[in-house]
Amino acid sequence: MGDGRFEFDWRNFGIRLAGGRITRTVWRVLKFMLSVISLTIVGYAIVCLFYSTDEEKAIKAENKAYEELYPRLPEKLSHIEEDMDCLSRTDDIIYKDIFHADPPSDDPMSSLSIFFGSDSIPDHKLVFYTAHKADRLLDYAAKVDSLFRNIVEQLKSDGYVMPPMELPLRSLSYTQTGAGIGPKINPFYTTTAQHNGVDFIVAQGTDILAPAPGIVKSVTQSRKGDGNTVVLSHKGGYTTRYAHLSDIFVVQGQSVRKGARIATAGMTGNAYAPHLHYEVWRDSTLLDPLNYIFASVSPEDYTNMVYMARHTKQSMD
Repeated sequence: MGDGRFEFDWRNFGIRLAGGRITRTVWRVLKFMLSVISLTIVGYAIVCLFYSTDEEKAIKAENKAYEELYPRLPEKLSHIEEDMDCLSRTDDIIYKDIFHADPPSDDPMSSLSIFFGSDSIPDHKLVFYTAHKADRLLDYAAKVDSLFRNIVEQLKSDGYVMPPMELPLRSLSYTQTGAGIGPKINPFYTTTAQHNGVDFIVAQGTDILAPAPGIVKSVTQSRKGDGNTVVLSHKGGYTTRYAHLSDIFVVQGQSVRKGARIATAGMTGNAYAPHLHYEVWRDSTLLDPLNYIFASVSPEDYTNMVYMARHTKQSMD
């Protein structure tokens, strides 16, 4: 270039040209890949928006049904709660009108929820509770064993007389058991008074049977108090008393055999409804009649009868 002429470097030009071609090729590849990815995303979005599988259609239909039903659920729930409250109040009113006392708890075992209401009870509490229950069961077993031994010894002794152990009715469900002995609310005076027997709620005219052989000690017919009553005298100083009877088929001094029909149930005297008021005495000591009928019913019915008699707050007379 010393003489003023222009000289071109072909080697450097070729390198720059090749580099430009490579750059344009890479850029074209990138643009193609970006276009393919963009078209794929757009196509997938279109498919998702306008096409659904059978499972998706079912889920959408279910969700739509839930959306329609949910706004009405609170209203229905409030109506159900109002109906339940109304039924509960009506049931309480009926119970109070009949028995003049507050209704008992629906679930007598609900107190156990205090202990068993949690799913995360510590192990040491479970161990303590189980050990305590086991000790109590062992004590009960020892008492029962001692009691049976005493019974066997008494049965073997000379001159022992079996008390009246039969139910004075042919058949009885535990649901027909009313108030037992102890302080109960009188249905006429609505005050607490001593109740000396157990009430068996039976229909008018139900046969009353002698629970053991005996002699008719007294027959009383009255429109007041215990109404028509019969008292039977049995061996060993035992007497059984039957009150609020309808028809009486025995007379004073008559001997009766076990199972003989002595009267029918009624509601004479101060009786709130037809029932049998049954008492058991030994000399001048009042006994619990339920302790002398367990041989006539199943263990399950006897347990329920004891529960009903103890927790029924109002007597029928």
